[in-house]
Amino acid sequence: MSNSRHVPVMLQRCLDLLAPALRQPGAVVVDCTLGLGGHSEALLTQFPEARLVALDRDKEALRLSGERLAPFGERATLVHAVYDELPEVLERLGVPRVQGVLFDLGVSSMQLDEADRGFAYAQDAPLDMRMDQTTGISAAEVLNTYPPGELVRILRAYGEEKQAKRIVAAVVREREKEPFGNSARLVELIRDSLPQAAKRTGGNPAKRTFQALRIEVNGELSVLERAIPAAVRSLAVGGRIAVLSYHSLEDRLVKQVLAAGAASTAPPGLPVVPERYQPRLKLLTRGAELPTEEEIAENKRAAPARLRGAERIREAIE
Repeated sequence: MSNSRHVPVMLQRCLDLLAPALRQPGAVVVDCTLGLGGHSEALLTQFPEARLVALDRDKEALRLSGERLAPFGERATLVHAVYDELPEVLERLGVPRVQGVLFDLGVSSMQLDEADRGFAYAQDAPLDMRMDQTTGISAAEVLNTYPPGELVRILRAYGEEKQAKRIVAAVVREREKEPFGNSARLVELIRDSLPQAAKRTGGNPAKRTFQALRIEVNGELSVLERAIPAAVRSLAVGGRIAVLSYHSLEDRLVKQVLAAGAASTAPPGLPVVPERYQPRLKLLTRGAELPTEEEIAENKRAAPARLRGAERIREAIE
């Protein structure tokens, strides 16, 4: 595996965004999406005073990044958990508040590169797509067992696929002959069921369907809906959060949570706004920041990335 492919996306920008909070002695930073440990290694290197707590639901990722982070010894704590379990993890570790939280919501490079996990539409593989292969249902089971209406909803909601009905009609027809097992058959079926015009736009025509299946299999959006607010609550005052998302559904969700935290909740017309209505967050990015052209040229996986950050500026008064 060449290392060049595993350059973490927008790495320096993430470090700069979190830096003011992580320079203090005793700072704790959480990497909610450890993956191959690229961001974590950089955080530990750049902030020698900081302690790291890193989560991943993928046991293989934890094993590999554990080797990579071994030189940092006690400063790194790796935990097998989904990122919406952050509050429980911190409670178990006796860490009430943290100074930094990082989410990189891309599927880890490792999962995309491992043919047998079935994330990639470029090569044939079993349709699995589970990030934690010890639990849950596979993409093949979703395709073979979900009612047609539910499949259409998933492709539309999670893949933003305009041709969802056509694709699902073809899937239902084909699965009756023989259940789906591998990705190549699905890619071919999608190609065959799309009208010419739809094939000419935006890369591999299977991309949106694969994204939708991956989100469904891993419960990604519902996990994220719980995880981002939980992460914001875990920040100490002065603590910072940085989130990298890779499609509009994720980015919209992150934007809503951060914007809500940065808004005053006071009823209109108060002459003085009481503390409890004051914003709890200050946004650190104007809209979403995008990767530079140089970065995209170096790492094509960076292209869709959107980075948002916020700082905790006061305690929430519940």
